[in-house]
Amino acid sequence: MSEFNILSSCCQPSDESQVKTTIDKELPIAIVGAGPVGLAAAAHLIQYKQKVILLEAGTEVGSNILTWKHIRLFSQWKYNIDKAASSLLEKYKWEKPNLEEIPTGKELVENYLIPLSKIPEIQEVIALNTKVISIAKKNIDKLKTANRENVPFVIYTEHEGTIQAIEARAVIDATGTWGNPNPANSSGVWLESEKHLKENIFYGLPDILGESISRYKNKKVAVIGSGHSAINALLELGILKEKNPATEILWVIRKEHVEDAYGGEEKDALKARGLLGSKIHEMVDKGIIQVYTSFKIEQLKKNNTSTITIIGEIKGVKSEIDLIDEVIVNTGNRPNYSFLSELRTKVDFATESVEELSSLIDPNLHSCGTVRPHGEKVLRQPEKNLYVVGSKSYGRAPTFLMATGYEQVRSIAAYIAGDIEAAEKVELDLPETGVCSVNFSNIKSDRSCETDSCCS
Repeated sequence: MSEFNILSSCCQPSDESQVKTTIDKELPIAIVGAGPVGLAAAAHLIQYKQKVILLEAGTEVGSNILTWKHIRLFSQWKYNIDKAASSLLEKYKWEKPNLEEIPTGKELVENYLIPLSKIPEIQEVIALNTKVISIAKKNIDKLKTANRENVPFVIYTEHEGTIQAIEARAVIDATGTWGNPNPANSSGVWLESEKHLKENIFYGLPDILGESISRYKNKKVAVIGSGHSAINALLELGILKEKNPATEILWVIRKEHVEDAYGGEEKDALKARGLLGSKIHEMVDKGIIQVYTSFKIEQLKKNNTSTITIIGEIKGVKSEIDLIDEVIVNTGNRPNYSFLSELRTKVDFATESVEELSSLIDPNLHSCGTVRPHGEKVLRQPEKNLYVVGSKSYGRAPTFLMATGYEQVRSIAAYIAGDIEAAEKVELDLPETGVCSVNFSNIKSDRSCETDSCCS
């Protein structure tokens, strides 16, 4: 990172006489987060010969994905590889995977993200194990307006215990939402009682059939949530139960009808995604899974037996589910805007998405498969040259697809590089989901997605 303009280590006074009145065009564009979308942003900017720095808190690229490395995606490789990234990789004789096959999280990282991170153009701009603490405008706090657009961003980072500040002329936040889970509580509030139960609760996608098998076999396990993450957990628990019959599987959802959670099944254009719904449908019908519908969770309580009781209500009637050994919570994730708090942002109050994007992706309004293409113009923040992209741009909405993020950063890179025509030409080719636009039993034909999940 020595080639980038590091201002100072923490607590050293800055020399205000050196503050620039215009942004140095030689300063890098800072990308925060080296996941698929962050790396794609770097690839597009490099194609435009822009100077880039890529900051990643993890010890390797795709760190968040590796937490669910055992899970297979529901979309083929062709939807998960960015065009600019592919172009760079092919210069170095990259062995492209079969585009019709579906990768696991591990395969996505090992066969795509790591090779991409190791090509010279990108390897030289990545700073791993570098956590962004805060981003501001140089020597100007959030309240000051005068000359604001003419000073660079200053990014405060922590690397191996040392805090440094780096200047940048633009910032692309591609940190995503994974690792910031919603609680089990149906009101969305983190209660202390739930926080104290973390030894018995897993937020995300545990490796049920691998490293976590002893945690779940022959236990009474409750899965909370109705999206694809919850369904993946239930399917793995079903396989576990085949060899360990004492395993009990409970599925707790807010939806009134369990059929609402099955998705498009055979009507889904992404076959693997539809198959998830079909498999879980079969397990429920066979009684392998005990389903609690319309359950609004109010509290998780630990018992003297070290088991958990889920307390809530079903259609206004108080209800409890008792003697649970383990809970897997898949109620979605939320964005973390804390390190952007000194910048001027517009965030929708409901979805916590980029404000201009909210009407396109609000799961209360949006029907699956109908997200219109969007690029730089929609993603602009009040702070000039600041962009929030990828799943974080969708806030709490669960409808994000990786290909959407690739198109976002392609448009932004073009705009920053001055290719306005390319930036404004926004195109997005996604398959119909078949999730919310067709008739199923107990579902109206015009039904929109619910907040638990639908299209992700």
